[in-house]
Amino acid sequence: MGLFDSLRAAFTPPGAGSANYPVIIYNTAQHESVLGMPIEELWRTQPYLRTLVTFLARNVAQLGLQSFQRVSDTDRRRLRDDPLPMLMQRPNPSQTTYELIFNLVADLALWDEAIWLVRPDTAAPSQWNITPISPSWVNRRGGGDVFSPAWIEFMVPGIGLPVQIPTEDLLWFHGWNPGRPSSSSSPVEALKQILAEQISAQQYRQQVWARGGRVGGFLTRPAGAKWDPKTRDRFQRQWRERYAGNDGQQAGGTPILEDGMTYQRVGFSAHEDEFIDNAKLSFATVASVFHVNPTMVGLLDNANFSNVREFRKMLYGDTLGSTISMIEDRINTFLVPKISKTTDAYVEFNIAEKLRGNFEEQALAISSATGRPWMTADEARALNNMRSLGGDSAELVTPLNVLVGGQASAHDSGSQNVVADPVAPKAFLPAVKAGPVLAKSTDARDEWRGKAEEVLTRFFKRQQQVVLTRLGAKAGPDWWDEDRWNTELAKDLYSLAVTAATQIGRKQAETLGFPGDAYDEARTVAFLKAVAESRASAVNSTTRDRIAKALDDGTDPAQVFDEAQSARAASAGGAIAAAIAGFAVTESAKQTVGSKATKTWITGPNPRSEHAAMSGQTVGIDEKFSNGADWPGDPVLGAEGVANCNCGVEIGY
Repeated sequence: MGLFDSLRAAFTPPGAGSANYPVIIYNTAQHESVLGMPIEELWRTQPYLRTLVTFLARNVAQLGLQSFQRVSDTDRRRLRDDPLPMLMQRPNPSQTTYELIFNLVADLALWDEAIWLVRPDTAAPSQWNITPISPSWVNRRGGGDVFSPAWIEFMVPGIGLPVQIPTEDLLWFHGWNPGRPSSSSSPVEALKQILAEQISAQQYRQQVWARGGRVGGFLTRPAGAKWDPKTRDRFQRQWRERYAGNDGQQAGGTPILEDGMTYQRVGFSAHEDEFIDNAKLSFATVASVFHVNPTMVGLLDNANFSNVREFRKMLYGDTLGSTISMIEDRINTFLVPKISKTTDAYVEFNIAEKLRGNFEEQALAISSATGRPWMTADEARALNNMRSLGGDSAELVTPLNVLVGGQASAHDSGSQNVVADPVAPKAFLPAVKAGPVLAKSTDARDEWRGKAEEVLTRFFKRQQQVVLTRLGAKAGPDWWDEDRWNTELAKDLYSLAVTAATQIGRKQAETLGFPGDAYDEARTVAFLKAVAESRASAVNSTTRDRIAKALDDGTDPAQVFDEAQSARAASAGGAIAAAIAGFAVTESAKQTVGSKATKTWITGPNPRSEHAAMSGQTVGIDEKFSNGADWPGDPVLGAEGVANCNCGVEIGY
């Protein structure tokens, strides 16, 4: 049985005769006025209205209406063998679910109401059918109360007999009409004036094109110029043959005019009449009535990739969200209890499918959320129509860097877990109150002082052998290789700095209550490399100058290296360890605690006077001390400011 046959059976009362029911005839005079045109006719003839209505209907219909059972607040089960999902999959013998929802949303957009006839299938009484009824068929309503009629009378075109159907057999979707809660108010009524203006504009444009002159330009000659008929006819004939139409021998070329002639160009200007702007304004107005961003339906004046992407997300929230919610509520409140045999059943549109990003975005988000891969190798191969490999390919793999309390996902490298505060450094504020001391860089300095001394001692020994050999061989000015020594010592100091800073920083992070790997080594390597190169250059410059002075004084250059290994290695190593420790402790607090932390300058034994004056000075973790340094040993202090400095920093929180 087709849809039309179902409607005829549903709307034909038993024993009805043509003599007992009046036949309603549409008033043909309404078709003569734009403002009196039926809504169906406006939809058929007005492109803007049709575009917006079909846009809304298509975007809701493609979502898919799924059925679920609510097991608990945190659990639900997809229904598949209940009468409810069966009805949603096959609403009637003539329509698919897409067509049914399309019809529903289009009716709501045009009439602000939609009506479903819900009755058992005549061919299979255990099944149900949903038959959509056009609101244009509604003849009158009656009974019931002011909020809900007891019956609705319909007049189906082609049948000719009105029939009343009780509202208990109908699922009635309707909007809001002030003062008349049981009737609807079509949004098209609010657009009729705009559509009438657009129709008038179309008629005017047709008149212009049909009746306007086709004059692209004209020729003028000086007043009083003589032109006999033969010459004029010859000129006109040559002009047409050469320049007029598509067949002219020199069409599109530059004509050579006779003496005194000028060519005046005239033409119809659509820009001056603002045809395009008027059309865009009308289109935007129609879109605004349906709460659709004009960009989504082709008005691309201000469109770009980023805002179109956001408009797409807004579509299923601000634009279609209310319509979708109304449809779901109506179905779940009035249809589901009648159809479903499952307790706590409900239907829901699959909006999440439309709001998802592309596959790459989905894969990264899911992997980060779960903390591990979420697809097996076989499942990934199946997406590309490849055969299963079986074995380990059917199991999820957990990468080695993804452990409990470790990285958040397989894509992380450490910096993703940092709780950093993006506050920029501020000017020195001496009135900051220090928090309870949680760490001191002096402790770490003492731990790494010996290792820094060992690195320098080994380097001085290696350097001594080469330099003294060259001096003994009378190598002249080539006895000192600046680039070599700076490169070698910078490499040694950089290795020490990265190892020390990472261990100190991670230990400090744990002291502050964070995971050790919250300290991101990658954010420090560039700075530590620059510090290592600067310190290497300063150390080698001192060694070179002392050897040169010894040669000038006639003393043994070996004494310079003896002093370097016995005294300079210890003092320089202590300064380097202090600088690394101060940097690591401060950086760890910046990366974890952020701007809530404080730092206090503390001096070591026998401090220089300017450092002694700063003892106890407290500033915010992102601020600088009064001497412009971020911590003791900061390279901004220069070679003199960091030489033999054994000061430290305390971190408070």
